[in-house]
Amino acid sequence: MSELFNFEAYSATVTNFVMLYGMRLVAAIITLLVGLWVINWINRMVFNLMVKKDVDVSLRPFLKSVLAVVMRVLLIILVIAQLGVEMTSFIAILGSAGLAIGLALQGSLSNFAGGVLILTIKPFRVGDYIEAQGQGGTVDMINIFNTVLKTPDNKTIFIPNGPLANSVVVNFTIEKTRRVELKFAVSVNNDIGKVRQILQDLINADERVLPDPAPVIVVTDFAEHSLTLSVRTWVNKENFWSFFWDMNERSKSAFEEQGIQMPVPRREMVGGNSSNGQAPKAVPQV
Repeated sequence: MSELFNFEAYSATVTNFVMLYGMRLVAAIITLLVGLWVINWINRMVFNLMVKKDVDVSLRPFLKSVLAVVMRVLLIILVIAQLGVEMTSFIAILGSAGLAIGLALQGSLSNFAGGVLILTIKPFRVGDYIEAQGQGGTVDMINIFNTVLKTPDNKTIFIPNGPLANSVVVNFTIEKTRRVELKFAVSVNNDIGKVRQILQDLINADERVLPDPAPVIVVTDFAEHSLTLSVRTWVNKENFWSFFWDMNERSKSAFEEQGIQMPVPRREMVGGNSSNGQAPKAVPQV
């Protein structure tokens, strides 16, 4: 009878434990599943609202990620509360764990702070072409911890936000116009006025060249056998490379048609004495 009584008491204890904590466990699981669904729904709703309100494209993924992280942390706290854990003790444990994790992830926290700084100051936005940290490319995405660049040859570069926020960033897109500088080396025997007029005609015939600031054609280098003329014009940023390439090609054709001489390396034969068997020496000239 004593063994039966003990078994019944043990069964009752287990039953009470299952009834008490089993229901809490079921409630916690339901809360977790429903909470995750609600978080995803809120995230989609907030993102669509940002699109509707025309929020900066750079901010959208960042704010969406931060909102998701905050809501998931709150959901975890709510689920643990459903299990009957004392929240005061849990918060103390969470604070200690947060401190330890923070010390272990100093680099990540630095990248997070860098991301906030980038999105606040906005030295660049999604779609801008930049050079930073020895890399260059179009900004594809600004995440919490890194910025993603796409290179012209379709490489993907991930730059941590911490170093990026504290480095020199060259933004090629932020301004509407850019100055194109081309250099043309011709033989010193040419008429400078004629060469300048050829280049001026090419500039005048190109609608991409902006009238203000006015184009400038100047001699920037003068050597014994060559001189260099620099052409400085302003174009809209989207026309920069097309104008640069076209101008180089058209100037080559125009110079050939107008008989403009190019500086060609030449060699002079000097001082050779055939009687002593020594060959003449060649002296290069530019």
